[in-house]
Amino acid sequence: MNVDELYDPEFRKLIKSKKPTIIIPVGSIEQHGAHLPISTDSDIVTEIASRLAKKCGFIVLPTISYGISWEHEPLFNLSLKENNLRQMLYDIIISLSKNHINKIIILNGHHGNLQVLDQLDVSPTNISIFSYWHFLNHEFDHAGFVETSIMLAISNKVKMKNAKKGLITKGLTESEKKQINKLSTKAGGFPKVAKNGVWGDPTGATKKDGQKFLTEIVRNLAKECQS
Repeated sequence: MNVDELYDPEFRKLIKSKKPTIIIPVGSIEQHGAHLPISTDSDIVTEIASRLAKKCGFIVLPTISYGISWEHEPLFNLSLKENNLRQMLYDIIISLSKNHINKIIILNGHHGNLQVLDQLDVSPTNISIFSYWHFLNHEFDHAGFVETSIMLAISNKVKMKNAKKGLITKGLTESEKKQINKLSTKAGGFPKVAKNGVWGDPTGATKKDGQKFLTEIVRNLAKECQS
């Protein structure tokens, strides 16, 4: 259920009788190569949150579409300061708590948000924090095969004719991979390792693969939430 389906009297009764679980999706606005829209992270996490809510009977709040994306400078990004994202989440959690909602899932759609989320002190509220790609067996990427496939499954905004291979780490040593990972997370570091803004190869992405990835992610997330 999405928040736009809720009305005050019925929602208050629902809170009192069923103590619902609320999902707060958190994404980002940042470059995703020449073929994916800058809203990709927010689009994907919104879709996954909606599917998870339908599967488990949860309620989805509007996505926080702005995240921490300074690593993509000077490529396009709209980034919050870490304290601002942290405070926004605290304010939402406190407000939910005042409305007697204490079962909350923060669903993350962008790697750059991890530091804020990992350091979020949410005790004693019952809050779970998940990054959706941790529930996928396939190696993840940025605007590569996985993200492009998922976007093909949920959006008509993908420009496959503009899709180009980016950074490929296959064949690199573990030491080289660690150095690349470390550099890519620093402010302005991502374009230094992936000049066209793409990590991976999107050229073979398909809608069918995207649907498969979404099914796998939602299934594994649901198992985690219900365990």
